[in-house]
Amino acid sequence: MTNRLTWYGHATLGLETGGYKLIVDPYFSGNPAASTSPEAVEADYILISHGHGDHVGDGVAIAKRTGATVISNDEIANWFARQGVKKTHGQHLGGGYKHPFGYLKLTFAIHGSALPDGSNGGNPAGFLLTTNDGRKIYMAQDTGLFGDMKLIGEEGLDLAVIPIGDNYTMGPDDALRAVKFLQPKVVIPIHYNTFPLLAQDENSWASRVEKETKTRVVILKPGESYSL
Repeated sequence: MTNRLTWYGHATLGLETGGYKLIVDPYFSGNPAASTSPEAVEADYILISHGHGDHVGDGVAIAKRTGATVISNDEIANWFARQGVKKTHGQHLGGGYKHPFGYLKLTFAIHGSALPDGSNGGNPAGFLLTTNDGRKIYMAQDTGLFGDMKLIGEEGLDLAVIPIGDNYTMGPDDALRAVKFLQPKVVIPIHYNTFPLLAQDENSWASRVEKETKTRVVILKPGESYSL
């Protein structure tokens, strides 16, 4: 079974697994790094890591157009339901559920989560997905470094997707430490170079990671994909 991850820019991801199409943190409109438009993407499921506008993004519009199920923490799932989204699934940190596309667990994240209208967005999260063919994919989304990444690494990760932009999330130094905690076979950096405030040299970071760990770094440009 092919698992194909696409980076659309910022922290927006697409994941195709077992015939299902997932969109994570669908920020297209107003995103200077976006490689496509919200009208062009298809989704069976939409994963929302936290409530900030650059992660909730176009989620409501895409869910209404495609009929996708929105998965997030319970507060955000209920907020989407109040916006008229018909299919939602609420979870909470540490809780997992066997969805048709695989077993998804919400992980700890260090960040904020207020929704665009000021509503309570609950706790921010990352996503640990075990696909139906047994691949382990960790999408950290917006977070600082935390020691329990070592526990996530004990899962035996095939792929980790982590931020490196600094200021709002981990920067390059902490992201390198995160790779050492997680020990994934492959890591893909995200949440950088969207705005001048998040400017980073991803190639320099990749060289450091591959010099100091056994992890292979895959650098994607917005719109590019990686298959595992």
